[in-house]
Amino acid sequence: MRFHLPRGFLAAAAALALAISGCASVRASHIQGVGSPAFPPSDPSQIELLHAPPTRPHVRLGEVRAEPTSDSVEVGEIEQAMRKEAAALGADALVVVHDRTQITGAVVTGPWWGRSLQPIEGRVVIAVAIKYR
Repeated sequence: MRFHLPRGFLAAAAALALAISGCASVRASHIQGVGSPAFPPSDPSQIELLHAPPTRPHVRLGEVRAEPTSDSVEVGEIEQAMRKEAAALGADALVVVHDRTQITGAVVTGPWWGRSLQPIEGRVVIAVAIKYR
C-alpha cells in the first residue's frame, strides 16, 4: 500500500515552516532634520555608535530608527542596519537616544459587536546621526 501526499503539500509545509521560524530582520529608516546640511554618503563601517553626545564639535543631521521584527535579531544586525541608514545622511557617528520595548501596533480580533484590541510590543532603537566639524 502506497501513501500519496496531496499535490502542493510539500510546498505548503515548507511555507508554513518558514512562517513559523520567521525571517528575523530589521526595519530601519532615516529622516533628515529640517535645515540640516546635506553631505555625500559616508562609509557605514566607519560610523561610530555612541551612547552619549561627543565632546567634539558636531552638527546634527537627522534621526535613524530601527525596529527588529523579533527578539531573536542579533544586536550586530541592528547596529549594521542603523549604520547603513546613517551613511545615507553622510554621518560620522550615531548617538543612541532611545532603546526600549514599546507598543508598535495593535491587532483587532473578534466579531464586529465584541472586538478586542491586543497591543503589539517591539523593540525600537532611535539614534541621532551627527557629522563632526
